Amino acid sequence: MIWRREFITLLGGAAVWPLAARAQQSDRMRRIGVLVAVAADDPEGQARIAAFREALQQLGWTHGRNAQIEIRWSAGSDETRRRHAAELIALAPDIILASGGSVVGVLLQATRSVPVVFTLTPDPVGAGFVQSLSQPGGNATGFTGFEYSLSAKWLELLKEIAPRVTRAAVLRDATIPQGVAQFAAIQSVAPSFGVELRPIDSHDVGEIERGITGLARLPNGGLIVTAGGAAIVHRDLIIALADRHRLPAIYFARYFVTGGGLISYGTDSIEPHRRAAVYVDRILKGEKPGDLPVEASTKYELVINMKTARSLGLEIPTTVLARADEVIE
Repeated sequence: MIWRREFITLLGGAAVWPLAARAQQSDRMRRIGVLVAVAADDPEGQARIAAFREALQQLGWTHGRNAQIEIRWSAGSDETRRRHAAELIALAPDIILASGGSVVGVLLQATRSVPVVFTLTPDPVGAGFVQSLSQPGGNATGFTGFEYSLSAKWLELLKEIAPRVTRAAVLRDATIPQGVAQFAAIQSVAPSFGVELRPIDSHDVGEIERGITGLARLPNGGLIVTAGGAAIVHRDLIIALADRHRLPAIYFARYFVTGGGLISYGTDSIEPHRRAAVYVDRILKGEKPGDLPVEASTKYELVINMKTARSLGLEIPTTVLARADEVIE
């Protein structure tokens, strides 16, 4: 059984799609490229792209009628990302959706002329993707995932639900800036919570297994899984290891918890793809990506799996349950 607190988020008018506009699309076929950070058989990736395509259709862009949507799935591989980015550019698309922060860099290395709309991308200014949030300039704009300061909240929540934790492994992808920045944010608050941290590279399956198994040999361990394409690709393994070693773990996204993880706090990963369709529509109608401000995520979710909590012998505080947007029984 799942109960959920539903609420309506205003998107600054972006979700209001005039019916007249939907009927006035050009008959010229437009080519829309899509580069996704996960594998084609990943349910999370499929849900993101389904939301994007549905929103496009509501705006009047129908695949096979006036839009040709070309999708490439990178499965978390650097080599595959680069190859698929080159393939999409070679198709001469009118615009490209970058679904996930880990694929934005390779696209912008491949083109500075084709418009790119990105989703779930932290700190696009620091990464050099845009000049500023209000005036991106160049050929890219889109939607940020979260601020790095959010990472500190994961340690705070982990201590709330598992106060005995004094050691925590932090899974992060050290090959991307966001992996380094998230770990730094957690590290900055760890002394105040009396927690010793150890980083584990989420990009390497062997290191994930060795790191989590090593942590489990020590008392009072916990796990923090930071945002990144590698963690998404390896999430079944991470969840299984946390369960096997009875480690309380907090994740950055809801789909880890629906897959058996303990608790998550982060942005809704589907909503930005609906909003991205609005930007794609506006750019196809003539607006420039450099003039469209980068927007922040507007919906954050705290999700708890009570079945997993009970299996770990944890009693979730009522103060945490009261704040939850979704509780899985």
